Amino acid sequence: MGPSVQQLLIVLVIVVLLFGAKKIPELAKGLGSGIKNFKKAVKEDEEATMTSVDKVEAKPEEKVVTPNATHTEEKKA
Repeated sequence: MGPSVQQLLIVLVIVVLLFGAKKIPELAKGLGSGIKNFKKAVKEDEEATMTSVDKVEAKPEEKVVTPNATHTEEKKA
């Protein structure tokens, strides 16, 4: 089960005592910018991966000779 409201309030009071009321917004801002940078890096990595996959899939067409046919058929890789 999840924590109760009383437990959350106790943790909140301890955090305020440790860091002070003025420092908490700065910590939240830093955490938010860290998450934003992480998401940006993941998105850039996915775009780079998709670009490299597109380059691999864009191979030139291969010509395949079938044994029963006298002509060549083009097959996309």
